[in-house]
Amino acid sequence: MSRTVAWLPLLLIAALIAPALVQAADTYQVFILAGQSNMEGKASNQLLEHQATDPATSALFARFRDGDKWIERDDVSIKFLERHGPLTLGYGSRDKTGLELAFGTAMGEHYDEPVLLIKTAWGGHSLYQKFRPPSAGLPSEEVLAEELANLQERTKKNNEKRNRNDPLPTMAEVKAQYGISYQNMMQDVKETLQNADTLFPQLAGKQPQIAGFVWFQGFNDMFGDYAKQEYAQNMKLLIHDIRAAWNSPDLPVVIGALGQNGSSPAQENMKAIQDAQLAMNEVPEFAGNVKTIRTDVLVDKVAEEKFPTWKENIEEWKLVGSDRPYHYLGSAIWYTRIGDELAKTMLELKGSN
Repeated sequence: MSRTVAWLPLLLIAALIAPALVQAADTYQVFILAGQSNMEGKASNQLLEHQATDPATSALFARFRDGDKWIERDDVSIKFLERHGPLTLGYGSRDKTGLELAFGTAMGEHYDEPVLLIKTAWGGHSLYQKFRPPSAGLPSEEVLAEELANLQERTKKNNEKRNRNDPLPTMAEVKAQYGISYQNMMQDVKETLQNADTLFPQLAGKQPQIAGFVWFQGFNDMFGDYAKQEYAQNMKLLIHDIRAAWNSPDLPVVIGALGQNGSSPAQENMKAIQDAQLAMNEVPEFAGNVKTIRTDVLVDKVAEEKFPTWKENIEEWKLVGSDRPYHYLGSAIWYTRIGDELAKTMLELKGSN
């Protein structure tokens, strides 16, 4: 056999592989992080600065730093509301950080391609109302009428108490609130990807691949019978709707279950939402592509133990926490652990796909 003939099979293989390599090099991985205030992120940057240099806690944060500086990753970009840039400290609520730092760092370490995080999160927005998926439709006319009556009564009392003359809410205004955050989320993702070349010059000329969806929400759904009853169904519909909108029928979805109960068992309303979120693990059609993780088991026990007396020991408290229990104590450790676990689970789902 001539040398030329011997090399032909290898040349054919190379020809087949080359387009795939070019295609991979011309794409970037997109992860959407959605939810309410805890997805925004509530660990203060000041706390992170302390714990990143405290010998007792620095090991957890070392991967986010280069010497005494926070890394600004050139392989992971982030867009959160009006802010955008390389992933680093401070992409949570004002002067705060959330799970995106740990999650995005893990994605950057895993992928050879660039990664883009699009965070769409607004405090106090429920799945029942503002994040309500389109396929859920509106609540019944009876439920809407009840809501309108309550809002109008509340407005009347507020007008009397404050000597105001605010107009009473209308049914059109009530209906307009249903799905508004879902719509804003979808619009934000669309506009970010359309303008990615301008927002993130390093992505210019590359094509986005929507790679996964992370959901961290649920607190406001505890406060309403209809919201609790419908949560599991609305969660399923949300997953179906985003997959249809992004033309990705098996898009990996990771859900962070409510976990503000920490070391204590979840009670009543919180348990109802937590159970509804964990029920996604039992939906046959979601096997291998949707996973809910527990966040209570990741609790920062030091912050948890110190919170009851934080007012009497404010300076000591500032070294471990920065917010109330409903915001996971503003614990940098707790948010980082959640981000790590969400990332690990996402990569497991990606592997199974």
